[in-house]
Amino acid sequence: MVAALTFAATIGSIVFILLLALGDPKRRRAAGLSDGHGKARRYFHVLGAAAPGLLIALTGDAAMWLIWFGGCAVGGWAVGLWFASRGEASGGKRKG
Repeated sequence: MVAALTFAATIGSIVFILLLALGDPKRRRAAGLSDGHGKARRYFHVLGAAAPGLLIALTGDAAMWLIWFGGCAVGGWAVGLWFASRGEASGGKRKG
């Protein structure tokens, strides 16, 4: 049960991290796209990504929080790597 809750919290946070990356204004400008999300929407995504960790921290289960935090770190790294491999981080031009 605890493992399922940790997994669900991690997946939920990663979804918000992905939404945050999709609307990143600097990445979108570099790729020649629209400006991306406004400040309020970005704050909402950050809050949505951090809320499960705050709830886990309030339960006092350090192991569960560390698993959530590690999962979010790996998920954020994977999202960043995915966008970089698509060439969007450098405006569609890959240096090689």
